[in-house]
Amino acid sequence: MPPLKLHPILKRIRWGGRRLGTALGKPLGPEADYAESWEIADNGDDQSVVSCGLYAGATLNHLVRTQAAELFGRDAGRFPAQFPLLIKFLDANDRLSIQVHPNDGYACEYDPTENGKTEAWVIISAEPGSRLFAGLKPGVDEQTLRDAITNNRLEQCLHSFEVSAGDCVFIPAGTIHAISEGILLAEVQQQSDLTFRLHDWGRVGTDGKPRPLHIEDAIRCTDFERGPIHCSQPKPLDGVNGGEEVVHCAYFTIRRYSGSGNVTIPDDNRFHVLMGLAGASHVEAADTDESLTLGDTILLTASRETTSVHRSDDAIVLDIFIP
Repeated sequence: MPPLKLHPILKRIRWGGRRLGTALGKPLGPEADYAESWEIADNGDDQSVVSCGLYAGATLNHLVRTQAAELFGRDAGRFPAQFPLLIKFLDANDRLSIQVHPNDGYACEYDPTENGKTEAWVIISAEPGSRLFAGLKPGVDEQTLRDAITNNRLEQCLHSFEVSAGDCVFIPAGTIHAISEGILLAEVQQQSDLTFRLHDWGRVGTDGKPRPLHIEDAIRCTDFERGPIHCSQPKPLDGVNGGEEVVHCAYFTIRRYSGSGNVTIPDDNRFHVLMGLAGASHVEAADTDESLTLGDTILLTASRETTSVHRSDDAIVLDIFIP
């Protein structure tokens, strides 16, 4: 099975803006609230569709169910019903709600069809002063959190920090978090859209009513032992010019390749997802020849040939796979 390009699924949410189009080249309508571009999705009715080639028009779930060996290779038995990752670009034109995602156990208890949601963010651009909220300050326990919610002081319980382009933040399930305005980022997560909101900054939805909060579910799945979250510290990859590993967890690994040079994505019998975060790259294999620029995403199937990525001087490419 050759590498696949898929149509993005564009999500309008009140905190979105226009940068998915102006910066990433996504095909937006006239509205001003485009928040997310789901690049690789197999989430119920939200299905990525192959845009060209032999499998044009096929949904990702159809390929999971009918072409598992070609798509997953050595991992075909692990994912019989659903692609395991949800890959996105986000435009936080306004700040997101303060929220938390459950782990696998609580997600299954809440909805047997759902997964937990561990995720990671790679910052593409950030306006001066833009911040992330990630984790609780030291000493914040359940009662402290409940009191803060009651007294509208939740923000004071959260660890926060300014971010800039290139920062990467790993958010394990159970971590209370929010993204402030002015940030454009790539997100890698488990295939899940299960979110519990604790606070929405007093805003209302398109119907003029406040969006629902999920206080008890959120508190139940919060990990009060984790504490503050900080930017990940990338680890250089031996023998790879400009290569580093920015996240490694049970659900996914993210490697980043920056600057000019060539990198080989080995024929390792598993899928890889490539995302272009800057510059221009060229993806070559025996059965493909594709460009990869800012905003592009390519799914390399397990049955592809060994693939080479030729990078320009200003290129940044993410390589995402299951460990």
